[in-house]
Amino acid sequence: MKPIIKVIMILTLLIGLYFLSKAQTVSHVTKLELGKVESYQMEVTYNKTSHLIFPAVIRYVDLGSELLIAGKAEGAENVLRIKASKKDFTEETNFSVITDDGRFYNFNVVFNPSPSILNYGLLRMQKKSVGENDNDVLFEELGNNAPSLTGLIMQRIYKKNKRLIRHISADAFGIRFQLKGIYIHNGLLYFHTDLKNCSNIPFNVDFITFKVVDRKLGKRTVIQEKSLIPLRMYKLADKIADNSADQNIFLMDQFTLANDKILVIEVFEKNGGRKQILKVKNSDLIKARPIKDMFLSFD
Repeated sequence: MKPIIKVIMILTLLIGLYFLSKAQTVSHVTKLELGKVESYQMEVTYNKTSHLIFPAVIRYVDLGSELLIAGKAEGAENVLRIKASKKDFTEETNFSVITDDGRFYNFNVVFNPSPSILNYGLLRMQKKSVGENDNDVLFEELGNNAPSLTGLIMQRIYKKNKRLIRHISADAFGIRFQLKGIYIHNGLLYFHTDLKNCSNIPFNVDFITFKVVDRKLGKRTVIQEKSLIPLRMYKLADKIADNSADQNIFLMDQFTLANDKILVIEVFEKNGGRKQILKVKNSDLIKARPIKDMFLSFD
């Protein structure tokens, strides 16, 4: 009888271990499924090119196989061209895209000689979906700040359009350039600027620079300056039509200035000489307006 009892005990133990391992596997699968990123379904063909219009600049593209060819549309950093490299392929393939606002997209692709849709607007598709911010990608330069959050903060600053600073501005040649506010959130500074064209000639923006320079310079002093590159800007600085104005927000890593330094913000006119200069002191930086996390409200 004893050998039979031992066999029964061993079988019972093995059965128990089997079901335990199965339960753990199901548990792990369930956890992975909770983080599942939904894929878009798409059809491509060989003789026509499909276009996908993303809400932000395309930063990364990965094709699942050589059955697809893709590339950014020339002159449009947020538009991806894609088509089949082989006729009538039967297996499903895929590709993935990461955009500058931190969004991750995945597409499952099949071949169709005559697809009913060739062009896709991702912003419209996002508005119809739920949980669109769940697949944020974190970029090194933004630290632990989600790109969608920084984008939302810039959007709120732009829409509120408050003038918190009234003493930092430049006004010459019919152009008025002013710093309306400095905000801070989670180690990042947001510079809110406004550029107004009071003349009858459009102001074409060539580029805008941020640099730290010496506050006072003697006649024989060598100029010391350090350029700062914005991490993001809310919109492309392009053109201010005659008798109109536009605002922008520039995102920078948190920094402060020594007493003998100032921050200089310059906007240059393309094919023109109406350059505007703003000078920001450390006393202005340390008064940056905090932004609360929960409701993105301003103190």
